[in-house]
Amino acid sequence: MTGDGTAPTPATSTPPTSAEPTAPTPGEGLIGRPLPRVHDPRMLRGQGRYVDDIDDASALHAALVRSTVAHGRVTRFDASAALRDAGAHLALGPEEIARHTEPLPTVWNIPGQRLKHIELAAPTVRYVGQPIGIVVADSRAAAEDAAERVEVTVEPLPAVVGVDAALADGAPLLYPEDGSNIAGEVRFGDPASDVEEIMAGAPHVVERELGVQRVSFCSMEPRGILAEWLDATEQLTVWSSTQVPHALRYGLATALRLRVDQIRALVPDVGGAFGGKAAVYVDEVLVCLAARLLGRRVKWTEDRAEALTASYQGRGQRAHARLALDADGRFLAVEAHVKGDLGAFPTQGGSGPFQVAGQSIEGPYRFDRAGATVTAVHTNAVPTGAYRGYGMQEAAWIRERLIEEAARELGVEAGHLRRLNLVRADEMPYTTRTLMTYDNGDYPAALRRAAELAEGFRRERTGRVRRGVAVTPCVEITGFAPTALLELAGAEMSGWEGGRIRVNEDGTVTVFAGAISMGQGIETTLAQIVAEQLGLPLQQIAVRLGDTDTTPHSELSSQASRSVALSGGALMLAGARMRERMRGLAARYLGTATEDVRLEGQVFRAGKTGETATWREVAHRGWLGWGRAEHDRIQLEETVDFDPPAITFAYSAHAAEVAVDLDTGTVTVEKYHTVNDSGVLVNPLIAKGQVVGAVAQGLGLALMEESAYDPVTAQPLTTSLWDYELPGPGDVPDVGVEHTVTPSTLIPGGFKGLGEGGTLPPPVTVANAVADAVPEIAHALTETPLTPARVWELLAAEGLDRARG
Repeated sequence: MTGDGTAPTPATSTPPTSAEPTAPTPGEGLIGRPLPRVHDPRMLRGQGRYVDDIDDASALHAALVRSTVAHGRVTRFDASAALRDAGAHLALGPEEIARHTEPLPTVWNIPGQRLKHIELAAPTVRYVGQPIGIVVADSRAAAEDAAERVEVTVEPLPAVVGVDAALADGAPLLYPEDGSNIAGEVRFGDPASDVEEIMAGAPHVVERELGVQRVSFCSMEPRGILAEWLDATEQLTVWSSTQVPHALRYGLATALRLRVDQIRALVPDVGGAFGGKAAVYVDEVLVCLAARLLGRRVKWTEDRAEALTASYQGRGQRAHARLALDADGRFLAVEAHVKGDLGAFPTQGGSGPFQVAGQSIEGPYRFDRAGATVTAVHTNAVPTGAYRGYGMQEAAWIRERLIEEAARELGVEAGHLRRLNLVRADEMPYTTRTLMTYDNGDYPAALRRAAELAEGFRRERTGRVRRGVAVTPCVEITGFAPTALLELAGAEMSGWEGGRIRVNEDGTVTVFAGAISMGQGIETTLAQIVAEQLGLPLQQIAVRLGDTDTTPHSELSSQASRSVALSGGALMLAGARMRERMRGLAARYLGTATEDVRLEGQVFRAGKTGETATWREVAHRGWLGWGRAEHDRIQLEETVDFDPPAITFAYSAHAAEVAVDLDTGTVTVEKYHTVNDSGVLVNPLIAKGQVVGAVAQGLGLALMEESAYDPVTAQPLTTSLWDYELPGPGDVPDVGVEHTVTPSTLIPGGFKGLGEGGTLPPPVTVANAVADAVPEIAHALTETPLTPARVWELLAAEGLDRARG
């Protein structure tokens, strides 16, 4: 194994398989090479082109009128003063918005969910920051000034914060007609009665209330949109910082009463997303509505205060969880009641993250029985949605804290319990009690290697600074998801992915994919895949992404660790087809059989005669229509729609050493190392960057990040980066990254995803290391973030603070 992630070590020799066999992989060995990202020179020269960089000399600017109260009825919206401003062009309130729009549909619902749409002009506001109206003016400053002149009256209603308060007797109801704040509920795994029977007879049961805080996405680039309506063509063109251009187009068509083919969505450079740009927002629709009504370009860029208080948030759940073990430490059962904080209403993804938490509760372990009940709860806070590693991080927090506490109570090593219960390589494929089938891998090997690394971490842990070490294994859903599975789950999303390869008349190659680039280097990895499949240099490949008029349809696009697995898998198949077509054209030009032709560099050579033809010559003749077989297509394009047969699972094990200052409660992560298996790595350099960045994000969740609300008024308390703390260089140690390679048997090329995996174990790994350092407070480590104030309170409660210690 290597520490820098640049030379993966094969863990198995299982060849990748698929519904359509791939051709032998020719070329320059580009898959597996740690190449710099192809777009880096442009970025480093300052030539990035984000939404806010698009020429807006002719554009008007929008500002949103947002609710300043968490719950209330809108009784008055008077924009007359705003419209008297010289630079104001338009002001829309709830009544005007309702006249011109339809609600946005939700797509991932939960059984019992009655609210299956998102109102664009809600007469009742349910969180601070909810859009009430929009103002358009000549400049951003003028629009913001005019928005402040809009007179809004909201009749206040009682507010509720947090799932426990929302479920309490007598809690204020967000939707009184529902009779409670429960939006819906679902059960995964074994029936609760079966699990309860195991629990009742188990020699040892660990039980905890565990919580994961709400967090903001905090991408470097906030959301932004530029919309242009042309009356002459009745076309809406939208430039958006979105992860899902095709879903954006469909949502806008529905809300604006347009045909889908009247809308073109384009995605320029995107400065990070993390799931926060995977939904269609009300404010984005209102900007497009304004552009349509005015027949002009209208632009809006979210400011940081809006991003922290009005953009959807992630995480936010509490769980009552139990783990049952026999006398030897074998896991008998695990049970969790997950209560997810939906916020004011379900987003498009809605309760999906909480459902994934319930279905992922078992992680990489064997259980005789397992189950989770997931309850989605309305509160007067910003709606929650997808956030990097959603559901899986929360499940890891529940599961691994229970295991650590079981080991402490039993007086055994936590690693012993994990090794005893991990699913083994010879048990693969393995189906969990919640019906997730792990395809392949060696989970114990990853844990052993991480434990070896952790042994080298251990240092002095006495005095006023205590040190502790923890090792945590994890499984990651990647290549999400087969369309049949989404249909079965009632999620109105398509999981298939398209890829198209065009060999142009001059022999250059253009690649079209539904994935978008948001900092993960997908342009480079897809180019590497196609270049290797065709046997061409990387410089001959151009990748086109993020244009609904030209790129293949992609409902989910770049999220859920799926871009390389699904777009890459589709392009592996398309590349194999295109290579054979080019060989056939070359063979007919050279007067020989296809199997006699080899591509050497960019020259086709007939083995028997030695006659040659260049790749460019063959491409030119192909577009002329010369030399094709009787039923061959003329255009040198190959398109593949790839729908994976099942989810492919990556896995990892993380090791951390922390120092806990007993005087201040400060937790410092001093060492961190990961052992990962994400199948065949297309670009190990990019893979390492993804893992390190994800770990840093996970450490932020572990130690500092939290979107907080006043418990009475539901006013947001983290409204700027002064209040919302993000990890800096001093908070993240050098992260060691190792990779093994177990090729996926489900994805052409053997790829698995890795974009989210690094975020999953850090919070619980850090917490377990704190428990190791200060076992006196281990039982009370039940929620994140482990801020100095929170840890110091726990230390003080045990008499470990300096004043009492």
